Order: sequence, then structure tokens, then C-alpha cells
Amino acid sequence: QVQLVESGGGLVQAGGSLKLSCAASESIFSINAMGWYRQAPGNNRELVAGITSGGSTYYANAVKGRFTISKDKAKNTMYLQMNSLKPEDTAVYYCNTDQRLNRLYRWGLGTQVTVSS
Repeated sequence: QVQLVESGGGLVQAGGSLKLSCAASESIFSINAMGWYRQAPGNNRELVAGITSGGSTYYANAVKGRFTISKDKAKNTMYLQMNSLKPEDTAVYYCNTDQRLNRLYRWGLGTQVTVSS
């Protein structure tokens, strides 16, 4: 069973930065397309960034130019660097496979990101 643990969230001012981490219990980043999702209150969970096993990246329009997804296969860890944060980025952020390309693993608890005005 693969476990995913998100960390790095917090409270920041608009315009600030955070770097999220996603630690996996197994070596999955070499064989799966992965992604970062977020869910704000009242909204559906949405994919905001993805990275294929080969390293190609995808970004939702809402975060393009501000967020950067990356991974360290040796550490079984994926990252999301978030810059120029906006209040509308406030959400719980989760990592998982890119469901467009792979079967989802069990969801972790996510990490809360709150951006104040």
C-alpha cells in the first residue's frame, strides 16, 4: 500500500511563497505521472500541476507562471514551489497520481495553505 504525506503548508501573505513536499512510502515517481491537487471549501478537488514519469509538466491556467512542480526520485519526494501567492490559492493541497493518466492512490491528509490579503 502506497502512502502519501503532504507537508509544507502554512499561513502567508499575498505575494509570498511556500514550498510543499509530498513524500511517498515507495518509489513511485519513476513509473507514474503525478500531480498536485487542491480543494477549497465548497469546491471540487482540482489538479493544479502535473509531472510525468519522464519529467514533462502541466499547469492549470490559474497557477501557470507562479507554481513549479518538481520531483526527486532518489528521495521519493515531489515538490510544489508556489510563488506570488494569491488569496484564491487558499485550499488544502494534496498529491497523488495524475488521474488523467494513472489510477489514484489512497489520498493523504493534505496540507493547508492559507493566503491572507
